[in-house]
Amino acid sequence: MNLELYKTQTLQKQKEHKKFLDGLKKKPPKNLDYIVQETHEEVFEKVDCLQCANCCKTTGPLYTEKDIERISKHLRMKQADFESKFLRVDEDNDKVLQNLPCYFLNEDNTCSIYDVRPKACREYPHTDRKKIYQINNLMIKNTVICPAAYEFVESMMKNLNK
Repeated sequence: MNLELYKTQTLQKQKEHKKFLDGLKKKPPKNLDYIVQETHEEVFEKVDCLQCANCCKTTGPLYTEKDIERISKHLRMKQADFESKFLRVDEDNDKVLQNLPCYFLNEDNTCSIYDVRPKACREYPHTDRKKIYQINNLMIKNTVICPAAYEFVESMMKNLNK
C-alpha cells in the first residue's frame, strides 16, 4: 500500500469530501445508518488494516480510565506504573501515548494487546457509527490517516449519488 500516493489523493479530494459530509448533516437520508453499516462492511472486505497500521504508527489513541485499568491488569502492572511507562497528559488534559509508533504495535502490524486495546482503537476509524454526520470533522481527519476511512467516504458518495 503506497501511503504517500494515497495521502496526496486524499488531500486533493478533501473539499469534495467535506462538501459531501456537510450535505449529509443538512439533509440525512432516512436510511443513512443502514447505508453507513453496509458501506463499512463493503470497505472492510477490501481493506486489510494489517497491510497498513498507519493509525498505530502516526496517531495515538486517548486512554480512558477503564482502558488503563483493563490494559494494566492484562500486563500485570500497577496502573500508576503503566501510566508512567507509556502515557502522558496532552494539551487537552487527555491521557495519550508518550511516543509513536504505538509501543504495542508488533513488526507484522498486529497489536500485542489487541483483545484489551483502548476503546478509541476498537472504534477507529468510526465508519460504522450511527448518525455519522455528527463526526464530520473527525472523518475528514481520518481520511488522511486511514485508507479505509477514505474508501468509506468515496463509497458513501457513490452509494448515495446513485
